[in-house]
Amino acid sequence: MSQERRYSFEFFPTKTEAGHEKLLNVARQLASYNPDFFSCTYGAGGSTRDRTLNTVLQLDGEVKVPTAPHLSCVGDSKAELRELLTLYKDAGIKRIVALRGDLPSGMGMASGELRYANELVEFIRNETGDHFHIEIAAYPEMHPQARNFESDIANFVRKAKAGANSAITQYFFNADSYFHFVERVQKLGVDLPIVPGIMPITNYSKLARFSDACGAEIPRWVRKQLEAYGDDVESIQAFGQQVISEMCERLLEGGAPGLHFYTLNQAAPSLAIWNNLKLPR
Repeated sequence: MSQERRYSFEFFPTKTEAGHEKLLNVARQLASYNPDFFSCTYGAGGSTRDRTLNTVLQLDGEVKVPTAPHLSCVGDSKAELRELLTLYKDAGIKRIVALRGDLPSGMGMASGELRYANELVEFIRNETGDHFHIEIAAYPEMHPQARNFESDIANFVRKAKAGANSAITQYFFNADSYFHFVERVQKLGVDLPIVPGIMPITNYSKLARFSDACGAEIPRWVRKQLEAYGDDVESIQAFGQQVISEMCERLLEGGAPGLHFYTLNQAAPSLAIWNNLKLPR
């Protein structure tokens, strides 16, 4: 769709048939906006491997939107990764989001033959050449497990130079953190497109829990206003929509190469922001 910018939506595979049908309905609704692609997450330690595979193939084949599976190296052997890559390649999948992945609960150290995302990017390139457009993750506010910001920047540069085409960020609520991150990595010779990941605000307690876990900082003024609304869902959503829309407007005006929406398998919150921004469709 977009020549200069790209817009995409992310889903997670569901555990039930009813949830899966709902996901497909949401995907069809979002497909009518002509996004550049969908992506689908991969559970800790590959725990949703089959569900991710099936969801990706269905979104790509039936909903007719190019779909990028997340692929992580934690818990999977090279043979298992090779098998998945072959399945995706044979199915005509052209884009992959390559991640280290989360450790399953109780697993103290990474298992599998590849331990870091840069090794996975290199492995995908060695196995499949230029078939896949490879996305990597970026953390404008630092990965929660990184030793410090400098080492996290170095990790990102390593992933990028291993053969990535572009990056998608963890969500954030401070545009300055994004611009600072992009400027830092460009000075280190990385000029691939870094697309901001966008999390609509719909539920304060869930957002606070997610954000604490992944290291995304909720600005104090936003947190305090959300707290003040208490259980007033309508006010939380209206305020959240305004905050995120204004941030996205600033990101795009500042040169961000698109937006990647974390939908949480819902259409309305992301589309409200899309329509506020008057994005192309």
